[in-house]
Amino acid sequence: MIIDHPLLGPRDAAEFTYLGDATLINRPDPAAPDAADGFYEYLYLRDNPAGEHNELWYHEQGDRAWLVVSRNTLTHEITKVELARDVALRLGRDR
Repeated sequence: MIIDHPLLGPRDAAEFTYLGDATLINRPDPAAPDAADGFYEYLYLRDNPAGEHNELWYHEQGDRAWLVVSRNTLTHEITKVELARDVALRLGRDR
């Protein structure tokens, strides 16, 4: 599988480490009144979709960037790749 790195271009997936669901970027607020419930959901409840899914990948054998890869889990087709930093900043603005 080839991942089209936003800064370095097409790279083999063997250069990356898969972390899981990209919702890990959006951590709950530890000061919120419902922080315990929020962290329970954050740590233990994960979706396992068949189809389009946003995933975190770490470019371990390259520039050590974190990427959000939109991938179809059935076909492995990659439709979008973004720097996780950009996604996190966008999520912060949307709050």
